[in-house]
Amino acid sequence: MPEYLLTLNLQQFADEKTEKATPKKRQDARKKGQVARSNEINTALVLLFSFLILKFFGPYMGKGILNIFDMVFSEYILWEVNENNIHVIGTELLFSIFLVVFPVMIVAVVAGIAANLIQVGFMFTADPLKMKLEKINPIKGLKRIFSVRSIVNLVKSIFKITAISIVAYMSIWFERETIFHLNRMEILDIVSFITYLSIEIGWRVAILLLILSIPDYVYEKFDHEKQIRMSKKDIKDEHKRSEGDPRIKGKRREIQRRMAMQRMMSSVPKADVVITNPTHYSVAIQYDAEEMSAPMIIAMGTDQTALKIREIAEEHDIPLVENKPLAQTLYKTLDVGDYVPEELFQAVAEILAYVYKLKGKV
Repeated sequence: MPEYLLTLNLQQFADEKTEKATPKKRQDARKKGQVARSNEINTALVLLFSFLILKFFGPYMGKGILNIFDMVFSEYILWEVNENNIHVIGTELLFSIFLVVFPVMIVAVVAGIAANLIQVGFMFTADPLKMKLEKINPIKGLKRIFSVRSIVNLVKSIFKITAISIVAYMSIWFERETIFHLNRMEILDIVSFITYLSIEIGWRVAILLLILSIPDYVYEKFDHEKQIRMSKKDIKDEHKRSEGDPRIKGKRREIQRRMAMQRMMSSVPKADVVITNPTHYSVAIQYDAEEMSAPMIIAMGTDQTALKIREIAEEHDIPLVENKPLAQTLYKTLDVGDYVPEELFQAVAEILAYVYKLKGKV
């Protein structure tokens, strides 16, 4: 194979979206509103809780509606028609209607919010509302119409309509005897039965939609993962950008410094002695004759860090020995984890002997 063709094939392979999205890519997609979310779940939950509210609070709402009609035909009909009365009637009717439908409204809103929180958590972004020229591009519009997603949505819609029709038909079929005798019933009984049947069909259809929304969410999750896939080149480029970002570098160094400081401070209780300046330097030394060839520096610092080392030492009854020249020399010439060199061993050994004598070890 010619070399240029081999290079072209390798480049094409590198650009294939075969890798899972990185956390940063997922975060960027979320900021743009690109998340795995099924609208079917929202619709199903809103319908289900709305019809359940109607099922349990239907009598209360029915009484409210009857009271409105009673007020209209027994009281308002006798009022004189003028601007002031029309305003009063309109205001009172609107308020009465609001009180009747308020339970359904509040439940529908809560169910809609809950459905989104369950799927994607709390998220606010205005990016989907921005004007984008590709949305009105006729070529891309045709691609969307004849895409795999459009075919899947068409199949889902046909299946959903069929399933809803079956549920509605079965619900009506079970009540066929009552339906055949509606002509013998009073008007209020007919209205009551039709309301009851509508609510029964509604919550059953809502449960069906909720069941159907589960595979729909699985598909949306799969499709979302597919859309945000990255190529190996994308991952390398993202890594380079992240490494080159001064803010990220600074944040990483700060985290590393803080973790190193925490590890160092956790080692201070193991020290045998802390040599101080006494205010500007603190050097914590540990020595185990059986395991160490020489005393080891396990913590050191200046100013605030030195103060913190002294505080921890005092909390754990670790002796503080003031030796300005030695503290400065140890701090300036050694690092945490280093052993005391031969030229300083004698001075440190004398301090350790003094500490052991205080503790009664010698």
